Amino acid sequence: MKRSSTAFGAADILLPDNTDMSKWAVVACDQFTSQPEYWEDAANIVGDAPSALKLILPEAYLESDDSEKRIGDIRKTMDEYLAKGIFKEYKDSMIYIERTDSTGKVRQGLVGMIDLEQYDFRKGSTSPVRATEATVAERIPPRLKVRRGAALELPHIMILIDDPEKTVIEKIGDKKDSLEKLYDFTLMKNGGSIKGYLVSGNDIDLCDKALSDLGSRENFEKRYGIKDVPVLLYAMGDGNHSLATAKEYYEELKRENPGRDMSDHPARYALAEIVNLHSEALEFEAIHRILTEIDTDKLLSEMTAELGLTENVTDDMQSFEWVCGGVSKTYGISKPTSNLTVGSVQSFLDGYLKANGGKIDYIHGADVVKRLASAQGSAGILLPDMGKEELFPTVIKDGALPRKTFSMGHAEDKRYYVEARKIK
Repeated sequence: MKRSSTAFGAADILLPDNTDMSKWAVVACDQFTSQPEYWEDAANIVGDAPSALKLILPEAYLESDDSEKRIGDIRKTMDEYLAKGIFKEYKDSMIYIERTDSTGKVRQGLVGMIDLEQYDFRKGSTSPVRATEATVAERIPPRLKVRRGAALELPHIMILIDDPEKTVIEKIGDKKDSLEKLYDFTLMKNGGSIKGYLVSGNDIDLCDKALSDLGSRENFEKRYGIKDVPVLLYAMGDGNHSLATAKEYYEELKRENPGRDMSDHPARYALAEIVNLHSEALEFEAIHRILTEIDTDKLLSEMTAELGLTENVTDDMQSFEWVCGGVSKTYGISKPTSNLTVGSVQSFLDGYLKANGGKIDYIHGADVVKRLASAQGSAGILLPDMGKEELFPTVIKDGALPRKTFSMGHAEDKRYYVEARKIK
């Protein structure tokens, strides 16, 4: 295995061979959590064909009565696909991808693997790979159930690099015509399309050097004007809880095998895509809140008292839109508890739901929130977008943001599962 200078490097990547790729690739499992009909439709599209859908557990089903059976079926299907030889393996490789999203914008990325020894999702972490949002510990155990005993991993993890001069991913893109094209197909259910090119040999070394230069102390201090703090090269974009699960699984294996050299164990690494924060196709969008099984009047009353909500909103105020029973109102926060609107709102909701019960879900589309908020005992909170240029400086100075602060694009534009890797 080729060692890299930073936490990201080449991997032994599996791709299905002689397979209908439009049926193989499906969107990240943490999308459409309140819309099981999306996943039912995807299953109908796939039918009996080989598909990544049969190797993942959509979070819409995470708490379903048959989740244990689904996990068992996933493991069985992984073993079956490996035994049937449906995969072709590309050793010590990366894959340069171009994803055309539902709006026609093209996002460039590079798929390889992250060294979990250089990642720490805990609060206050200063590791080279860092969480950008708070990690919810309770969300890890259900995912661990899926990863334990699984022969394969499929990534929906996207990690950001802050590369304004476009020295890494875009440089590979400039020479794509000389690379072997591995796939080029349309993604199901309004996901746009995707192309993948093999990156190997000397091109891996060029990527490694460019990443090493980007993450040098000199470049870091010049970019942010900050000294005497640990360098941040890789910041989580999407899939933080999936990467945290991979980390926990690896740490679990180390605890269960005291004295064993785990330095080359495949579970030490996690397949991921790196993306340049400065990609024109990358837009940060707010993740909204939908609350169900609540007393809507009581929640709004207590939030008004705690956060000093007012309908007289000024430009310098944190603000959000409250949606309930088909009516929308914009409120300003006169007593914020965080630097960001989402932080003030989430801090209140965490305390309120713990004391009063009710459920919360995180939704990307405002139209979906408005539809769901029309039900009895439900309300939606529409939050403002965050500027992506704020991300790295904020994480470096203040640590992880409140959970579910931002989303990179619409649900349909999230990463689709294409590549896989052995973790046993």
